[in-house]
Amino acid sequence: MAQSAYRDSQSSNASKRSTRIYSDLALSFERNLVTKDVLIKKDIEAVKQSVRNLILTNHYERPFQPEIGSGVYSLLFEPLDHITSNALTRVIGELISNFEPRARLVAIDAKPNSEKNAYELTVAFRIVNIPGEVVNLDVMLERSR
Repeated sequence: MAQSAYRDSQSSNASKRSTRIYSDLALSFERNLVTKDVLIKKDIEAVKQSVRNLILTNHYERPFQPEIGSGVYSLLFEPLDHITSNALTRVIGELISNFEPRARLVAIDAKPNSEKNAYELTVAFRIVNIPGEVVNLDVMLERSR
């Protein structure tokens, strides 16, 4: 499930065209061997990690910020069909446009996968500093019990 999304957000793709560099802490909390500090994600990887975390966060999970979250886990227990797929697309689109100012949404594709009882989610967006380049983020949304 999260393995492919985790590897996808780990890729290094720092752009030379950006005027401002976005940076976030790496959630793996690996140590930089030179500085002995936590690794830092920059540019595209930082925004990908942030979008992925927003999608996988439920409401009331973040202290003092109960409005941040998608609630996609509640939709995963609905029937595996195109109606639920459209609801996922709508919820995730609102989430990214409201809470991620660094990303401009291009498209969201949620395909039901009946064999794995999951949704294959592809989010395409542009980063504000890097015009013209479309970034794709693939996430497998599965139920967890």
